[in-house]
Amino acid sequence: QEHYGGLKGLTMAWIGDGNNVLQSFMESSAKLGVHLRIATPRGFEPDLRITKITEQNSKEYGTKFLLTTDPLEAADSANVLVTDTWVSMGQEEEKKERLKAFQGYQITMQTAKSAASNWTFLHCLPRKPEEVDDEVFYSPQSLVFQEAENRKWTI
Repeated sequence: QEHYGGLKGLTMAWIGDGNNVLQSFMESSAKLGVHLRIATPRGFEPDLRITKITEQNSKEYGTKFLLTTDPLEAADSANVLVTDTWVSMGQEEEKKERLKAFQGYQITMQTAKSAASNWTFLHCLPRKPEEVDDEVFYSPQSLVFQEAENRKWTI
């Protein structure tokens, strides 16, 4: 909102794990007027109940919702590219399997070429290089440090 002057009409692409952070975005996006495009590998999709709620909310609030396995399809025309950790606390034993499953889901400048010309990048940190490459993470389009600073006002 701070960067774009508002959220309504923006398209957010989440590329990565169907985790709790994504599910929070899913529950709120349509109510904020944000179109949501998600790419996750098979077996790592968000909770089905949350997906159904998101589909209903999208219809009610007139937003678009896409769930796919294709990161470039999710990134298509997106204003905001977002990812999060692929291996959360408590999943350390699954690390090898998860990293293998998420190959091809790293956000790169190639991914960003599919996005809108005014794209930005978000990650709630800490970030691992397999999730987003250095070129995107340290680019002028990356708002990760502003995002981190904004969190201190929510505590």
